Amino acid sequence: MKWLKNLLKDEEGQGMVEYGLLIGLIAIVVIVALLVLGPRIRDLFMDTANQIS
Repeated sequence: MKWLKNLLKDEEGQGMVEYGLLIGLIAIVVIVALLVLGPRIRDLFMDTANQIS
């Protein structure tokens, strides 16, 4: 019974789960930002390349 109580009180893995969720959220934000800003950045580079040539 004591083993079960210790198992339920064990919060060691909680930090890893929080870090995993944070990394997942950051990845989603980066992907959305690239999808939104990607075409604008591409157009900016294309305009610059066209002006150079």
